[in-house]
Amino acid sequence: MRNGQVCPIWKFSLCTDRLIAADDDDMSMKVFELACDHDHRFEGWFASADAFADQQQRRLIGCPMCGSHAVKRMPAAPRLNLSGAQAPAAPRRHGESSSAAAATGAERPALSPEQFQAMFIKMTRRIIESTEDVGERFAEEARRIHYNEAPERAIRGSTSREEASALREEGIEVFALPLPDALKGSLQ
Repeated sequence: MRNGQVCPIWKFSLCTDRLIAADDDDMSMKVFELACDHDHRFEGWFASADAFADQQQRRLIGCPMCGSHAVKRMPAAPRLNLSGAQAPAAPRRHGESSSAAAATGAERPALSPEQFQAMFIKMTRRIIESTEDVGERFAEEARRIHYNEAPERAIRGSTSREEASALREEGIEVFALPLPDALKGSLQ
């Protein structure tokens, strides 16, 4: 604030590729539930429904799992804030006490596909953040680390199934993890 004037808030316009002053009406965001043509679910934040339509038409929206630009809006249920409401208890097996059900995990609901996808993305991002990408040199670098010819560190890369089998036979632990293309780049 200078001389009693309010400093404007700026936003970047994708249409004009420049900064423009934002008014109070621009400060609210629309959160849309989206899905790609492979039924990967995710959410997108947009200034308006028109902004979503514009970005969708220009193929600027991509699925974080597979990178597909065939993205559509999904119907969204309204959020109901029912204070004090509780979810119904899971049915117990005949003769089972509530503590026995809890101990066996019987009351734990299965993950929804959306929850599983979110956990997979979180796990994959953690792996990417904590490993070095050695690319096509994976088998060679894994051997160098195993035989103390290179510093021990967590690596990732790509190799053939035959080469992965050969690494396992040498006592080098490896596992395959398919990485969605959208997660291989910079993470936002």
